[in-house]
Amino acid sequence: MEPTEGKRIHELVTRLFPLCRSITGNGVRETLRIIKGFIPLTLHEVPSGTRAFDWVVPKEWNITSAWIRDSKGNTVVDFADNNLHVISYSLPVDAHLSLTELKEHLHSIPEQPDAIPYVTSYYKEQWGFCITHRALQALTEDTYHVFIDSTLTPGSLTYGELLLPGKSGKEVFLSTYICHPSMANNELSGPAVTTELVKWLMSAQRRYTYRIVFIPETIGSLVYLSKNLDAMQKNIIAGFNITCVGDDRTYSYLPSRSGTTRADMVARRVLQMRHPEFVRYSFLERGSDEREYCSPGVDLPVVSVMRSKYGAYPEYHTSLDDLQLVTPSGLQGGFDVLKECLEWIERNRTYRVAQLGEPQLARHGLYPTTMDHAGNVSVDMQRLSNLQNVLAYADGDHDVPTMAEMLDVPEADIQRTVATLLEAGLLIES
Repeated sequence: MEPTEGKRIHELVTRLFPLCRSITGNGVRETLRIIKGFIPLTLHEVPSGTRAFDWVVPKEWNITSAWIRDSKGNTVVDFADNNLHVISYSLPVDAHLSLTELKEHLHSIPEQPDAIPYVTSYYKEQWGFCITHRALQALTEDTYHVFIDSTLTPGSLTYGELLLPGKSGKEVFLSTYICHPSMANNELSGPAVTTELVKWLMSAQRRYTYRIVFIPETIGSLVYLSKNLDAMQKNIIAGFNITCVGDDRTYSYLPSRSGTTRADMVARRVLQMRHPEFVRYSFLERGSDEREYCSPGVDLPVVSVMRSKYGAYPEYHTSLDDLQLVTPSGLQGGFDVLKECLEWIERNRTYRVAQLGEPQLARHGLYPTTMDHAGNVSVDMQRLSNLQNVLAYADGDHDVPTMAEMLDVPEADIQRTVATLLEAGLLIES
């Protein structure tokens, strides 16, 4: 029988798909309102003009309709057919233009003649339309009536937040974005899969607290960090930027800036076990909110676990990223991998040395105190090496499987070593 999560996630993607989202506006609010019907989000409004580090929340943009018509009144392009037809944040316009003048405001992809491109202009005021290259080539010399009914006025940026308390105040962070118009994998797979993950977490026993946000990409993460950075740095032990988790092609992993956080280790372990053919990217290939979460001075342990990575599949940022590209099975796969990552974090304990500096093992009965005339000690060198190495990596981020992998030692040996050090009072569970 087909897993039910994938079907439910695809149904939510389908419901959200027609909405025109941007980094602000009523499309974002309606998206969050629908998601709030499934999980108890708290919605926040951040006024235009609010500073977030080096950025400023822009004016709010909304659009009602837009079209291009020829001199005979035939509609050449209609926003009602596909909301990618208008550049996001386009100014209102009502003008008659020649073909030459019109082409200065048209965007297409010659290499993909049947795709409508996704184009934005958040921080430069202009207007424009996006059309297929085939439609562009079909335009003839004429006078065209262009019309965009939009507003760009002081308003606010909207985001959703949810805190699920656990036994510990330490947090696992989930972030996804709700700022793109009708694209399925790049936009809607993330919030839809995250919604299903939250539903599962709400019914599960939680060791950790979960901080979950649905935000506009880039400006939203910067706004959220500017308001919550101290608490996030203090509490977050692992985080996942959830995007592009809906197709059937592959699995992908993009690390944190250091590549050594608990989230990195868990993501690699789960993918190696379940999907060893996964594509491993470099942080140099970043392009989503991991840029902000892992930036110097922020340094949160956030990674991206994806299906086909943003920018790495041909339909990316076009109208071809549709409801046929994402599938119930693809979304189920994205959900399953992320759920297993969270289960690993919940299940596996990490350890920290109980004091500063290298402990004196002999004082705890773990190292011989006498040598023979040649300076040799009678000791199991592998056991001693395990003791010393576990202590060296007991920094609160490494669990037993991770240390076993790093040290190339059987997991059972590391578990025995940890038990010995816990009994001696040299380790504490973190």
